[in-house]
Amino acid sequence: MNFWERILALDRRWVYVGIALAVILPITLGLEMTLGTTSPPTQDFYDAVEALKPGAPVLIAFDYGPSSMPELDPQAKAIVRHCLSRKLRIICVALWPTGTALARDVLSSVGEDMGAVDGEDYVNLGFKAGSVAVILGLGEDISDVYPQDAEGRKTSGLAVMKGVKSYADVPLMVDLAAGNSPFGWISYAHERYHQKVAAGITAVMATDLYPYLQTGQLVGLVNGLKGAAEYEDLIHHHGMGVRGMSAQSIAHLWIIFLVIVGNIAYFAMRRASRE
Repeated sequence: MNFWERILALDRRWVYVGIALAVILPITLGLEMTLGTTSPPTQDFYDAVEALKPGAPVLIAFDYGPSSMPELDPQAKAIVRHCLSRKLRIICVALWPTGTALARDVLSSVGEDMGAVDGEDYVNLGFKAGSVAVILGLGEDISDVYPQDAEGRKTSGLAVMKGVKSYADVPLMVDLAAGNSPFGWISYAHERYHQKVAAGITAVMATDLYPYLQTGQLVGLVNGLKGAAEYEDLIHHHGMGVRGMSAQSIAHLWIIFLVIVGNIAYFAMRRASRE
């Protein structure tokens, strides 16, 4: 059996081992590849947060579940970190039932690292059923929709909610989404109440939302894991976004290498059989 025959007869489990190593090693060793130029939608998102004055409230909706955590958790942590570093107040809500726990995890981990105080610098209001009704209700009175936060505390008595009644008091709203919730926030919060909306989304949703950037209905867009890595780079705090992109890039290079070698082996064997 010659070299190319051995290549074509290679046990496919070695391919899986290569993929596993390509993913595990960059993350565990902290390998960071160069990201290149930041995409304009991510830069616009970052600039929108930078433009806010210290003390301003930011509404963040956690509209995703555990299956989308690899893409959206790095985004969420980077955005929350940026807001807290700018001394902005964070008010979190969720149109997905799973969003409450995910928001709690992100806020507690980043908040503890930043020295932020729950109830003063940020609050997790939790999940409320109703989607469109919730979005419209927040435009009238947040405390009516959320009389208590996720921990059972009276919303109106929290320091983080001081002077915040509705969208009129919130200069920026961010939707971290794995579904169609951005369209609801755009259609009702933006169109009805003129709320500025930005979004962090899974990569598969990007093409559906780019038109809203062009019309100005979205002021910024963080797209998938690459967007998370770009945002981490902008705030000079690298985490799972940058490491995840490195793992993804190396895994892609491994697959491309296998495709090339496999094609060379195929044509080499085909030529040998003709001869």
